[in-house]
Amino acid sequence: MKVKVLSRDARDYKRKTKHDIHPMQSNPDPSLHPLEAAREYKRALNAVKLERVFAKPFLGSLDGHRDGVHCCVRHPKRLSVVLSGACDGELRIWNLATKKCLYAKTLHEGFVRGVCVTPSARQFITVGQDKTIKIAKMDQVGVEVADNDDVEEAPLSIVGANFFTGVDHHRAKDMFATSGPAVELWSQTRSEPLRNLTWGVDTTNCVKFNQVETNILATTADDRSITLFDVRASSPMRKVVLAMRSNRLCWNPMEAFNFTVANEDHNLYTFDMRRLDHAINVHKDHVSAVMDVAYSPTGTEFATASYDRTVRIFAVDKGHSREVYHTRRMQRVFCVQWSGDNKYIVSGSDETNLRLWKATAWEQLGTKSARQKTNLEYQEKLKEKFKHHPEVAKITRQRHVPKAIYSAKMRKREMEMAEKRKEDNRRTHSKPGAVPYKPQRKKAIIQEKK
Repeated sequence: MKVKVLSRDARDYKRKTKHDIHPMQSNPDPSLHPLEAAREYKRALNAVKLERVFAKPFLGSLDGHRDGVHCCVRHPKRLSVVLSGACDGELRIWNLATKKCLYAKTLHEGFVRGVCVTPSARQFITVGQDKTIKIAKMDQVGVEVADNDDVEEAPLSIVGANFFTGVDHHRAKDMFATSGPAVELWSQTRSEPLRNLTWGVDTTNCVKFNQVETNILATTADDRSITLFDVRASSPMRKVVLAMRSNRLCWNPMEAFNFTVANEDHNLYTFDMRRLDHAINVHKDHVSAVMDVAYSPTGTEFATASYDRTVRIFAVDKGHSREVYHTRRMQRVFCVQWSGDNKYIVSGSDETNLRLWKATAWEQLGTKSARQKTNLEYQEKLKEKFKHHPEVAKITRQRHVPKAIYSAKMRKREMEMAEKRKEDNRRTHSKPGAVPYKPQRKKAIIQEKK
């Protein structure tokens, strides 16, 4: 005789531990869930609301400098180490995990205009207004520095013919470049520059090597120009002149031909170095001069520091920022850096502090269980699916800013609308074609030279 019995596996309906939740049985048949879209929309709405609830990006400040922080750079091999230079000539090395200073020494008389770390991470190079280049060892980075200064080896000092405004190191070769009245190529083993690279007579204020095409470097100058050089060639590659001066430049670490410049006209411009007659994108939202820009390691976003006392995060393909960071005490922000693990941002400002921020304001720090990770991924997919719905888009986009910045934004918008009305009126009362339309991506470009 054949007997049929019902059998169930206890693992299907019993929880593994008393701290776990009971497993739920569900039928994925769409006919049983007629309100699935409405339910998912409500979950997406709750997810973006919870983003704003948990958006606490500020992690802490690093105190110790006696003057404003003018430049900072991350360590190429240690995620938690950052170097910062101040306006009084002091350089400090910080451990972000412990928020402690590992090294502090006055290397220059006056501003520290630039700092970089060699690719081997054994040395760092600083330049200042006192016409000197300092090369120091980093053997003690990551451990407590001894109190006895006699045991420390004095940094190598190179005296230049002019003051310096910036420095950057070649990714592979024993070569670094400095900016100033001329762009100079140096070697750590020589006290004289290897070469001088010039095009024009104005002072350059920034120099950056391309991290992919390592022999290409770009400079920004006080004559509002951006110049591209190839260290293997005897003459410059090309040059573009903008309407206003660019303060800083940063190459995209993943797209070899693209770079972004921080401009005095409150905007940032992303260029392809193969075609400098127009910008790939114009990034707006700041209400004062943009002082610095730094790309994320993934190359999909960049952070900006501005004279309007805010730090903003932009996507490379978007014209407006996705996030804005500010505090009551933070003054004009001069430098910004993105950490190597793509999770943190460091900013240095005029009131002597470095501040540590989360790259994603609502991200939960620490370890997460498998269920939490699955839930977060599900919420991200829902937000992506319903991002164009008006209520979801409004909550995602809206940010509260200080009254001074909001008022400046409104005044700037009014001025732009007045200028647009004036141009439309001129076009209306002129012969057809007399007042041509000029794309926004070409308005800031005055001339391209080859």
